Amino acid sequence: MTKSTALALLALAGWAVADPTWPASTDELEEIMYQLSSFKARKFSDTVSPCSNEASGPGRQNAAEWLRVGFHDMSTANTYFKTGGLDGSLQYELDNGENTGPGHKTTLEFMSRYVSPQTSLSDLIAAGVYASVRSCGGPIVSVRGGRVDAVGAGNTGVPQPQNSVFTFKQQFDRMGFNNVEMIQVTACGHTLGGVHNTEFPDIILDAKLNNGLGGLDETVAAFDNKVVTEYLDGTTKNPLVVGPAVKINKNSDFKVYNSDGNKTMEALRSKDQFNEVCKNVLQKMIEVVPAGVNLTEPVVPYKVKPVDLQLLLDDGGANLHFSGYIRVRTTDLPKDSIQDLTLTYKNRDGAADCGNGGCNIKASIHGLGQGFDDTFGFFPINAKIPVKTGISSFTVTINHVDGTKQVADNNGKGYPLQDTILFQKPQSCIIGSTGATTLVAAVRNDAVAKGTKATVHYKTSQKNSPIPKLNSAELDMTKGQCIGKYTLFKVEHNIEGGMAYQSFVDLHNGDVSDAFNGVTDIGGSCLPFESRVSCNTESNLFEQMDNSTTTASPVASPSSGSPIATAVPVSPSVSPADNSTSPGVSPTPSPSPSPSPSPSPSDNSTTPVTPAPTPTHKTALGGYTMLSCWAEGSLRALSGASTANDAMTLEKCLDFCKNYNYWGTEYGRECYCGNSLSSDSKGAPLAECNMPCGGDATEYCGAGNRLELFSTTASITTPTGTLAHKPTVAPYTMVGCWAEGATGRALGSAGTSAPDMTNEKCATFCGKYRYFGTEYGSECYCGSHLADDSKAAPLADCGMTCAGDQFEYCGASNRLELYMNPGVTGGTPEQPPAAGDFALVGCQTEGNGTRALGDASSAADGMTNEVCAATCKDYEYFGTEYGRECYCGHALAASSAVAPKGECGMLCAGSNVEYCGGSNRLSVYKKKPPVTPPTNGTAPGS
Repeated sequence: MTKSTALALLALAGWAVADPTWPASTDELEEIMYQLSSFKARKFSDTVSPCSNEASGPGRQNAAEWLRVGFHDMSTANTYFKTGGLDGSLQYELDNGENTGPGHKTTLEFMSRYVSPQTSLSDLIAAGVYASVRSCGGPIVSVRGGRVDAVGAGNTGVPQPQNSVFTFKQQFDRMGFNNVEMIQVTACGHTLGGVHNTEFPDIILDAKLNNGLGGLDETVAAFDNKVVTEYLDGTTKNPLVVGPAVKINKNSDFKVYNSDGNKTMEALRSKDQFNEVCKNVLQKMIEVVPAGVNLTEPVVPYKVKPVDLQLLLDDGGANLHFSGYIRVRTTDLPKDSIQDLTLTYKNRDGAADCGNGGCNIKASIHGLGQGFDDTFGFFPINAKIPVKTGISSFTVTINHVDGTKQVADNNGKGYPLQDTILFQKPQSCIIGSTGATTLVAAVRNDAVAKGTKATVHYKTSQKNSPIPKLNSAELDMTKGQCIGKYTLFKVEHNIEGGMAYQSFVDLHNGDVSDAFNGVTDIGGSCLPFESRVSCNTESNLFEQMDNSTTTASPVASPSSGSPIATAVPVSPSVSPADNSTSPGVSPTPSPSPSPSPSPSPSDNSTTPVTPAPTPTHKTALGGYTMLSCWAEGSLRALSGASTANDAMTLEKCLDFCKNYNYWGTEYGRECYCGNSLSSDSKGAPLAECNMPCGGDATEYCGAGNRLELFSTTASITTPTGTLAHKPTVAPYTMVGCWAEGATGRALGSAGTSAPDMTNEKCATFCGKYRYFGTEYGSECYCGSHLADDSKAAPLADCGMTCAGDQFEYCGASNRLELYMNPGVTGGTPEQPPAAGDFALVGCQTEGNGTRALGDASSAADGMTNEVCAATCKDYEYFGTEYGRECYCGHALAASSAVAPKGECGMLCAGSNVEYCGGSNRLSVYKKKPPVTPPTNGTAPGS
């Protein structure tokens, strides 16, 4: 028996343990926890790996801060009354004096990107404990899902260093920990990181030594038992055991460790015992939850798991396009031991009659991903299933190179897949800058009578938390055109909150759903459904729906010139079925109404009641005069600096904005500055600025979407120019507008922000990187490669002016104004987003019996995308293929189809950091469209 065969048989034996049954409620959490790097990485552990990572700043070890967040969120629990616990309430408790320092906030802000309808913040905090411990070499802490986030602050009660031993014992008993467990969880939690001067200057006296960090043991970036052995051996420098803390009674670790005469600490002297104890006690810590929360089984990696499966109505309605990946856990398998996979599916009726093409689909390995302890092979699916037969489930056969096979059947149930209702992403569209969204579903004709609804899960900011709130809106979809065996349904909606690209969509037809669809894959233009097959059961209603007075305006497709529907803003107060709104018109949001005074509680005493002050509009203040109440437009009226404060006054805003021509207060607590006003903002009735200032009830501070606007009385020199996208910021050239990824930054190497941000300023900051991008007017990000799940976006999405230059654009919310310096070489291989005057289209197949680009061609051993761009400079498109081939054309062949990005994974012959297509796959680029700058707005009164 060969060694590889023996290893394969050993791995096969491991398959006797059942996989979780797919789909499960914890599937998203499973991918976040285990798909950490390389292909299909979710990058959850990026800021805690390696363990020494100080992404939050010098001296601030992120892994230690993640571990502390788990304890601080849990530690106000009362297990006797079943209240509190790990519930995410820490987000509302950052200012209560018990949770000092920036670490809690930065940790929660990072995790908030992963909050979704399937992953609560509290589950992510638990996963963060697993990630921080494992990244630092500690044990695998088991994580269960199912936690429910609190909607407000909980009780106080986080243990503080000045507490007595008696108080500590009472507090931990309230949490459900006895005296031994109190010592264990403290030691396990304090093996990483240390105490900071900024939070405890009376304990850590030197702010410069070690960046103000006093380590709890000598190995602050390793999960080991040095925190125990150094304490027992008398060599510890733990500032919570020795040093200034002793004199001021803040030597809390000593109080806890010595509370049983060091018996428990002696038992932890063994490394193996320490790891085993920590594994159990930290699991107990993250499983302290409020009453009514039912935790799932432990989240473990699947051996075989479908990932990102998608069914689309395609080919005019004749076929279903089946795409996605099968992920296989390869941890215990010999390298390259899998030949391929065979998916065997059943038709809509559960039978093996799948039409002329049969019921088998082959898939070959495409990429490898990994976690802390596991590796995974990803096998892409790209198949057509006849609509007349459909699909209901499938099994997976793993074909090994030695001839052995393994069948994964989802615990005898098959992997289910419904074809009743489908999310038609190509026909849907979204504009991130406004939230204007069009959703299209295809519903099988035999289910049309059940009606169709959409649920949009979206995020909005909260005043009392740095973490966005997850909301949902249920929408009725309108029946439209019948196409073969399916009917299209459509709804238009404005996603509020400014974070549209972090939204998720569920589509419902009776008790069947196509759920948890991210919108980052939706483009800015709704593509038409072309070459429709005839319907034999339904009337043609889709054209009627398209021709009615909705807010979807036909424009020309950038690729074909065909009319397409483009999402434009829709009034939140108008139903998508309401035809009273003119096409293309975005109604001005209504201002918030005046807050009604709350009735006073009945009081039988004779104490006189002081009447509430009557607010007034100030006509002048400190060299500024009030212009009027001013309505925000689609962009901020004032795009310079901004601040917010619950105690805001006009005077505070004036002082903050004293170097600007204009300033204004909004919503009682917000302050905005600028040297000019955006062109689509405008005056509003004075009565609409009706919200008193949070810090002075005698004066008004605007209202919702309304500025109490002031202008300097000094002479204003109005700068002149034309607002435009800058094609060059030497030595960088513009790529275009670029969408952030779903799980992290497109450019993650460095970043900064400034109230006077420009593209030039960002280029200087990012000079050593290949890419820079400006975002949201005042933010700047750098990197030498782009995140895999980031992608091009319509140029119109990047519509926010730079905070420091009103005549150039600096991206928008979740959108980068992206620039590239091709002269910076080296780094991770990638598909460049641009080459010469061309921008990336994506990976495409060759045509059926013809070249996708057939007008000209060349080949060279020094081929790169830039070389091909120069060769094809007189054509509309170019594409690189098989590493060394270059093709040019004025149009793509009609039979060329979009291919998964990973299939264009062959390195260019002339560059080891660029991809140049693949076998029968083209990396396709298209000439950048000319930019027509809009007319620049002028200030009021000018």
